[in-house]
Amino acid sequence: MMIEDDFVFQIRTYKKKELAHLYCPDITERCAIRTLTRWIRRNKELYAALLHTGYTPRARTFFPKQVSIIVRYLDEP
Repeated sequence: MMIEDDFVFQIRTYKKKELAHLYCPDITERCAIRTLTRWIRRNKELYAALLHTGYTPRARTFFPKQVSIIVRYLDEP
């Protein structure tokens, strides 16, 4: 997906706030994190898949494998 500044989404390590902001660019960073966390927890299959990678809700970083799982369930930001 292309964004106005020609940003191309990549599967890589992201800080939680960075990835959340990509999914929710029009709200504050804090609200974006809460929103992304809520989406993850409400999607049982996504949440279970992330838990298998060592994810914890308090984690501050998403690793490439976790990002690819999130994108599989939520599409690219």
